[in-house]
Amino acid sequence: MSPKASATLARRCLQGMIRDFAGISKSRLIDEIKELKRMANEDRAPKGVSIDAIEAIDAVRQIGNIGAHMEADINIIVEVDPKEAEELIGLIELLFEEWYVARAAREQRFARLKGIADEKAALKAAGKSPNEGLGLADKR
Repeated sequence: MSPKASATLARRCLQGMIRDFAGISKSRLIDEIKELKRMANEDRAPKGVSIDAIEAIDAVRQIGNIGAHMEADINIIVEVDPKEAEELIGLIELLFEEWYVARAAREQRFARLKGIADEKAALKAAGKSPNEGLGLADKR
């Protein structure tokens, strides 16, 4: 795949991530990025969304526009080299890790801790030592 096509697809992928993760859907990516930035400035953005990430996303939008929109002068060709395309893909990987993988791990950990607390509360309500199920009950 060409680096220019990679830039265009990276732009589309980030737009999909914004729509899915932040719940923002507008007709233009630039408007979605502006809304995401506004949410971040108002401390209402989803966990993991930072201003520096939004600025990087906007940079990908600008680079990806090369393939997504025809330039005013179709004789002008702006190239995207392979290293630049790798950086764009690297951003997607980073955001995927921060937005999706970290969120899932956090939710799983919280659910496990809540389950432990619920189990202890049920044992206490039944009049049993919370340590009975663990083999740590007081042996007086």
